[in-house]
Amino acid sequence: MREVLYGRNAVRESLRAGRRQAYKLLLAEGVRQTDIVGQIVSLAEQTGAVVQRVERRDLNRLGDIHHQGVALETSRYPYSSLDDILTLARSRDELPLLLLLDLLKDPQNVGSLVRTAEAVGVHGMVIQRRRAVGITPAVVHTSAGAVEHMLVAQVTNLVRAIESLKERDVWVAGLEAVRDAQLYHQTDLNGALALVVGSEGQGLRRLVQERCDFLLQLPILGRVTSLNASVAGSVVLYDALRQRQSEQA
Repeated sequence: MREVLYGRNAVRESLRAGRRQAYKLLLAEGVRQTDIVGQIVSLAEQTGAVVQRVERRDLNRLGDIHHQGVALETSRYPYSSLDDILTLARSRDELPLLLLLDLLKDPQNVGSLVRTAEAVGVHGMVIQRRRAVGITPAVVHTSAGAVEHMLVAQVTNLVRAIESLKERDVWVAGLEAVRDAQLYHQTDLNGALALVVGSEGQGLRRLVQERCDFLLQLPILGRVTSLNASVAGSVVLYDALRQRQSEQA
């Protein structure tokens, strides 16, 4: 099975990561030879992919997308496993830091969270196989290609994945604004940690909440009672990074 990635950052990062088989690079006629376009062409040629000039209308047929005159025909996204993620943390001599998504369906939210996760050094993400968005070209584009460098495990049952992590001494924190949730910036996030972010509008499912070791919330001072899932998750991830860096200082 093949798919088509689009957008300059998404295509470049996929080629840089080298985790997929690149088959064909499509460049719209007249696209300017900027630095990033030059990098994309060079990387594609190094992989042995065919570089083909096409009319812009050919790329427009991909759909209502912002392709920026660049598309890459490639193999499907290579999912990893929980073991792969924990092995990566050990290889870096770091305490595991994971991001778990509970049935998120919006590619924009998933892409934004992946971009933050990759920036703060998260070792891997866990998503569900059903009733949730996978790592689609839209997610790759929204993440600016960051997901191409991220290990992502796609599981059938998130609750079982949580239990497996807890058996391996990883603390699981759920992000949910309920009465007994702790304020994120007053909570120790230094240890082996998996942060669970709930779906848009629904939050964490009951069984997922019950399996978490503790729950976190963000202080809300305004009249709007909640934040977008990607914003809230990003805030907590950056505080986990801040705490870890302070501990090392």
